[in-house]
Amino acid sequence: MKPLIQKLTETFSPSGYESVVREIIRDEVKPFADEIRVDALGNLIVRKGSKGKNGKRIMLAAHMDEIGLMVTHIDENGFVRFTSLGGIRPAALTGSRVRFVDGTPGIINSDRITGPAKAPTLDQCFIDVGATGKKDCPVKVGDVCGFERPFLDIGKRMVAKSMDDRIGCAVLVETLRTLKASPHELYFVFTTQEEVGTRGATSSAFGVDPDIGMAVDVTLTGDTPKSKRMAVSLGNGPAVKIKDTGMLADQRIVEWMCSTAEKQRIPYQREVLEVGSTDARAIQLTRSGVPAGCLSIPCRYVHTPSEMVDYGDVQNSVKLLVALLSAPVDL
Repeated sequence: MKPLIQKLTETFSPSGYESVVREIIRDEVKPFADEIRVDALGNLIVRKGSKGKNGKRIMLAAHMDEIGLMVTHIDENGFVRFTSLGGIRPAALTGSRVRFVDGTPGIINSDRITGPAKAPTLDQCFIDVGATGKKDCPVKVGDVCGFERPFLDIGKRMVAKSMDDRIGCAVLVETLRTLKASPHELYFVFTTQEEVGTRGATSSAFGVDPDIGMAVDVTLTGDTPKSKRMAVSLGNGPAVKIKDTGMLADQRIVEWMCSTAEKQRIPYQREVLEVGSTDARAIQLTRSGVPAGCLSIPCRYVHTPSEMVDYGDVQNSVKLLVALLSAPVDL
């Protein structure tokens, strides 16, 4: 899977600009799909199979967009101020390189901060695009950029700027490729604008109208020095979400996922996330409600230019999804 992961993570597609990564994913899934369409919000909706006896319509969602920045002001010296597209951690910005939609590169720095222990706020940061003044600045208000950082393979671990959530996209692509048969009508949905409010999942879930919904996304870990206490670590398997700030997972879905993992001897973790949410929130609330859950891939340093996942966790995520989708489910 590593070549696919590298291709997806190095692609530039912040929220609202998902077309480039969407075409890459479309090419990857085309040989395995029964139907492919793109809806009005740019979601890539891939159907596989049809309902058999006791089958369900199951929607699996992974978001294509990555966090980014949008220009709000350019000063007389050509320095660019910006706002965020998605959750940005200002402490991780200084020294980061970015690339705009038109290819213009830039470097993030900040106003002088008094006190070595202090981190800049977002409004104290700026992008230097090499301009000598406002007139020769190659970007304009409203232009969008994302982090410029190559994929890094360090054995059992992989690092990239957009593991959130290209790793989820890669898991769905590999699941579709690996799955031999299913009694269910499956919708693999690669969603847009998750980072700015799960917007793509909101519209696509309404259109698909699933019986069961499941997001595939990253989650935080509690395994780094002095990290917030959390019972998720890299290398211990995918995590079954029980709660986050946007949703309570359906307990029938949680039990289905956990019992399947145990029967298949796939390592897994139980996840309670105290900050953030996923596309599962939007799926859960569509129409008159959908039983929903989330398969989470442990990820260190989320929403920074260098997000880290464990390759074993990624492979086991595929194994668990294939096991879940290959057999009937009775909730």
